[in-house]
Amino acid sequence: MTTPTQDIDEASPRIQNRAELIEWFEHGEKPKPDWRVGTEHEKFGFICDGYKPLPYAGDISVLTILENMRDKYQWQPIEENGYLIGLKRDGASISLEPGGQFELSGAPLEHVHETCNELNNHLAEVRQITEPMGVGFIGLGASPLWSMDETPMMPKGRYQIMRDYMSKVGRLGREMMFRTCTVQANLDYSSESDMVKKFRVALALQPLGTALFANSPFIDGRTNGFLSYRSRVWTDTDPDRTGMLPFVFEDGFGYEQYADYALDVPMYFVRRGGKYLDASGLSFRDFMSGDLPLLPGERPAIDDFEDHLSTIFPEVRLKRFLEMRGSDSGPWSSICAFSAFWVGLLYDQTSLDASWELVKNWTANEREAMRQNTGLLGLKTPIPGGATLQDLAIDVLKLSREGLRARNKLSTSGENETGFLEQLNQICKSGITPAERLLARYNTDWGRDVRPVFDFCAY
Repeated sequence: MTTPTQDIDEASPRIQNRAELIEWFEHGEKPKPDWRVGTEHEKFGFICDGYKPLPYAGDISVLTILENMRDKYQWQPIEENGYLIGLKRDGASISLEPGGQFELSGAPLEHVHETCNELNNHLAEVRQITEPMGVGFIGLGASPLWSMDETPMMPKGRYQIMRDYMSKVGRLGREMMFRTCTVQANLDYSSESDMVKKFRVALALQPLGTALFANSPFIDGRTNGFLSYRSRVWTDTDPDRTGMLPFVFEDGFGYEQYADYALDVPMYFVRRGGKYLDASGLSFRDFMSGDLPLLPGERPAIDDFEDHLSTIFPEVRLKRFLEMRGSDSGPWSSICAFSAFWVGLLYDQTSLDASWELVKNWTANEREAMRQNTGLLGLKTPIPGGATLQDLAIDVLKLSREGLRARNKLSTSGENETGFLEQLNQICKSGITPAERLLARYNTDWGRDVRPVFDFCAY
């Protein structure tokens, strides 16, 4: 989740009209040679002795890890009200999710080889710090063992506001905050029409992304009945700010329509004076008019709009780039595969056009049905026309592979990016998701004990 690094003060220019919001999205357009990929992933930290969660402070804690990374690897600190809550370096950042999930938001990089190297370097740094402490990290989509009461809360002002508001709008919002982890790829667009096609293809295919990377079959020390419990959580979090956005597929969709959607999503907070002010449920449209009860007569800065966009959680999110948000976190190889999958589909025009042909006739109800079913059924989920997501995966993975081959972005050893898809090839051929492989071990080798997953899935 975004960690702001500067405050909004009285001198910040104020938004004068709605057209400025549309222009803000337009300024995200980049020519194709400048397209980059940014990869984000979250992971659960744990104390190896007893598989306990990491508290924020103490000798063995999230804070100690951040401090040691700051001091040993020249990360710059990000603080809030005297608390160290994140780090930044060379266009990347490390931040804390509400329950202590440790997130790397990678820098925008030219190709997947670079983003994988970045990830590998990050995990090596983390291990250098945490192994002597007796701390590990796991890549799963949901916390496998700890109850909500056992899960700590990080000292970030926005999380208190969000936690209190979540109980008013859905049953599982707090689960999302404290007990799930995701992986995300951020990709560029060159024009409004390019953004629209990428947005539509990415939204329609998010259920496939959920299935291929399904990796959260445990919660509270037992199976939860889902392959991706994380995706189940998102179906009952907050309908005002989540979901498949049917309006994206309507004629005339563009920056203006997304800006209008964002304006109608209820607010969470406003940042002023280094603090988060509770604006939960209030209207950004009222803020635009100077009628926000919390700040009467004051209009928002563009940073306020960026903050507000960061509190909207659809399966694909538009900022000055497009965020793919529909998949569980996983091991190192799956994080690299995730970015490669989306880069191959969306950054090659032939693959993008062919992907649109596969999904363009699906209805909003059909897309939503796939979203609702995928967490439970994985690649066995039915798709329009009588096939399954496994059948679709074979076709889509071929398009992604062709897109990566056409890009011809080479590693130092002369290999293109298609190698990152190998594990997805195996998943789609077998129809067996990562979650199903974990369940098989749980029911056999692990003797129906979830604790071995910590060692099995450790980075």
